Amino acid sequence: MDREAELNILQDCVESALAQARKLGATDAEVSTHTSKGLAVTVRKGEVETLEHMQDRSVSVTVLIGKRKAHASSADLAEKSIAACVERAMDIARFTQEDPCNGLADASLMATDFPDLDTWHPQFLDAKAAIDRAQACEAAGWDQAGITNSEGGSFEAGLGLAVYGNSHDFIGRNAGTRFSQSCVLIAGSGDGMQRDYSFDTGRDLARLEAPEKTGQEAARRTLRRLGARQLKTGQMPILFAPEVAKGVIGHLVGAVSGGALYRNASFLKDSAGQLIFPDWLRLTESPRQLRGLGSSAFDSEGVATRENDLVLNGILQRYVLSSYSARRLGLETTANAGGVRNLLLHPHLASGLNLMEEMGTGFYVTEVMGQGVSLVTGDYSRGASGFFIEQGKISYPVEEVTIAGNLADMFKGIQACGDQLDTRGNIHCGELLVGNMTVAGS
Repeated sequence: MDREAELNILQDCVESALAQARKLGATDAEVSTHTSKGLAVTVRKGEVETLEHMQDRSVSVTVLIGKRKAHASSADLAEKSIAACVERAMDIARFTQEDPCNGLADASLMATDFPDLDTWHPQFLDAKAAIDRAQACEAAGWDQAGITNSEGGSFEAGLGLAVYGNSHDFIGRNAGTRFSQSCVLIAGSGDGMQRDYSFDTGRDLARLEAPEKTGQEAARRTLRRLGARQLKTGQMPILFAPEVAKGVIGHLVGAVSGGALYRNASFLKDSAGQLIFPDWLRLTESPRQLRGLGSSAFDSEGVATRENDLVLNGILQRYVLSSYSARRLGLETTANAGGVRNLLLHPHLASGLNLMEEMGTGFYVTEVMGQGVSLVTGDYSRGASGFFIEQGKISYPVEEVTIAGNLADMFKGIQACGDQLDTRGNIHCGELLVGNMTVAGS
C-alpha cells in the first residue's frame, strides 16, 4: 500500500463530503474515512484451520443543523456514494430533536502539530510466511512435556490509514500497523485439565518476541496450573498479575468517563479533586508515545492530545471526556473522544521489588471471569484463578474461587505497583498489590 497516495485519496473524500454538507446547509460537519488491510491465520496441531485476507474501506459523516445532529456511513468511497451519504445524514438531521450539547469541539482546541509517532512499520507477509509463524508458535509449546492438547496458534498482521476532518478546516491523518501472535494450550486430562495462553502484539514485527518464545510461555503458564485447588473462604491480600491489573485500572477509566458521569451511573461522580488512591499513586496518559498502540496527535474529534495526569499523588485530577460529555457536565473536553491513549500506572517502591515477597501470604490472581462489576456502586465480584502465595513464594495453583470487594476500597487499599510493565494494549501497568479482599472458596 502506498501510504501517502492512499491518505491523499481519503483526504479528498473527507474534503468532498465536507463541501457537500456545507452546500446542503449544514451548520457544521465532521467526516472520517479509513482503509485497512490484513492477514490472519490460525493453526491447530500444525494444520491450517483458518486463513483470512481482510480489506475494508468506509466513510462516516456527521452533520449538524443548528443543534440537530445526524450520522450516516458507507462502505463505498465513490463520489456519488459519498454525496448520497451526506444527503442521508442531512435528511435525518432535519427530523431529529435538538440537543444543546451537540456540536464540534472548540476550534481553538484543534491539533496543529503532527509529529511522527513511529506507528507505521509495514512489512509484506504472504500466506506461507504467516502460516509458518503461527505453526512455529504452536509447535514450540506443543513440544513441552506435559502438554496434552492445543487450541491453536495464530498470527495476524494489519495496517490501517485514516483521515478525519471537520468544518473548522481541520484535517488530521493517521497511519498505523499492528502485528500479533498467540498460542493456547491444554495440559492434563479429565477434571484435572488446565488451559492457558500467551501472546504478543505491537506496531513493529521486528520488535515482536520470537514465535517460539510465545509458544513456550503458553506451555509454562499452562503446566504451572496443574493440580489446582480451592482456597478456604476468608480475607487475604490480593496480588493482581499485570494482565489482570489492567482490568482494574480499566474499571477506573469506565467510572470516570463522561457517559457514566452524566448518566449518574458512576460511583466516582463528583470525585475530581478528591483523594481516591494512596497519596503516592500516579496515572499518566501519554498519547504521543512512540510506537504506542493508542498513540495519536489528536483524538477522534481533532482535539490536540498531550501528556496529562489522570491521577497524581492519589488525587483524581480530571475525568475522561469528549466535547459532548464535557458540555453535559459543564466542563471542557480532555481530548479523550475515542477513549484514553497509553495510560501508564507508574511503578512504586524499589525497582525490581518482588511483590510476592512484599505480600508474604495471599492470592496471586492471574485470571478473572464473569461480569460481576458494577460501576454504579463500585461492587466487585469475579471468579478467579491463580496461585496461593506463602512466605513470598508460590505454594500451589488455585481455581474455582471468587474474589469480592468494592472498587473504592480496592483503590484506596493499593499497597504497591510493580515495575514489570505489560504494554500490550492501551493501559500499561505491572502487578498490583491490594490489601485484604474477600476470597470465597471451600
